[in-house]
Amino acid sequence: MAFKFVVFAALIAAARAGVIGAPAVAAPLAYAHAPVAVAHAAPVAVAKTVVSDEYDPHPQYSYGYDIQDGLTGDSKNQQESRDGDVVHGSYSLTDPDGTRRTVEYTADPINGFNAVVHKEPLVAKAVVAPAIAKVAAPVAYAAPALIHH
Repeated sequence: MAFKFVVFAALIAAARAGVIGAPAVAAPLAYAHAPVAVAHAAPVAVAKTVVSDEYDPHPQYSYGYDIQDGLTGDSKNQQESRDGDVVHGSYSLTDPDGTRRTVEYTADPINGFNAVVHKEPLVAKAVVAPAIAKVAAPVAYAAPALIHH
């Protein structure tokens, strides 16, 4: 395998150096089937990011979503609002351990980002009665009676 790679690499190097070139006259190719049409791709348009020179000194927004998928059990939501430099929001989701995690957060230039996390069980724990072990009383063993004739 390594020998084939070395030969291939040597052929590539020779072609790049001009030692091996294309033949002066190329022979026409014969097709057993109808020729395949080759489509040339149109130039790809590159999307440019539009940056606005407008500055909003007091940005405001509010958004939220809620997903409750009974098929997969996916359950999560979020809501957030911004008024100037102050952001308030919360999100919640079901953790793999079966608890509901809710995070309430705020952010502002004075206090920074602060979050409070709450966890609560989704399913009430079942109360299981203690198991009572029943032990059978030992069976009495009597030796067989010997009968003499």
